[in-house]
Amino acid sequence: MKLIVGLGNPGTKYAANRHNIGFMALDRIADDHGLGPWRARFQGQTAEGRLGEVRVTLLKPQTFMNLSGQSVGEAMRYLKLTPAEVIVMHDELDLAPGKCRIKHGGGHAGHNGLRSIHQHIGADYGRVRLGIGHPGHKDKVAPYVLSDFAKAEQDWLGDLLRGISDGAAALAAGDGGRFQNAVANRTAPARNAGSPASEPAPKPTPAPQPERPASFSDRLRALTDRFK
Repeated sequence: MKLIVGLGNPGTKYAANRHNIGFMALDRIADDHGLGPWRARFQGQTAEGRLGEVRVTLLKPQTFMNLSGQSVGEAMRYLKLTPAEVIVMHDELDLAPGKCRIKHGGGHAGHNGLRSIHQHIGADYGRVRLGIGHPGHKDKVAPYVLSDFAKAEQDWLGDLLRGISDGAAALAAGDGGRFQNAVANRTAPARNAGSPASEPAPKPTPAPQPERPASFSDRLRALTDRFK
């Protein structure tokens, strides 16, 4: 069993915010893999099912970001899981938009949702860091994360969410490399992927060979043949 948590703020006001990319990722996984329906539990919204061979509970805390740990801690204890069996998906200012990295343990880097989770279950849990970029100055961070993704960002956002869903079973199974590959196949596909295979180059036509001048013996033989 794994508890996969997406961080965000509840309500339609925040639904398209950069801060809610964790909610968006879980919604995509639930839709694509037939998990659910969503129901109220653990001060959040949960959906259950299987990703590959692993039984999972998806959790979107409804406590607002700064109190996410209350919901995560309650769910973890009820499901009798350890922090190592918890994976948290969250927005990451220090990654370029569309980038995705996984890690285990470590600090919260000032992220209020992670800070709250640290307080309730400690630091020994997995994270999926979803890059949203940085506005350039710390004073701009709050309005930036609480603003909606711009129209120009929808393409990379859609690719990222599809990649996360593609790799969800690998993530649940603990195969971080396969998960990252699934994301990369969506966000940074091979340059020639999908293009028609190039036809083999035609064999060059041999250059015509110049005629070899007839030798003396050839001319003599031809002359002899004429008078036979």
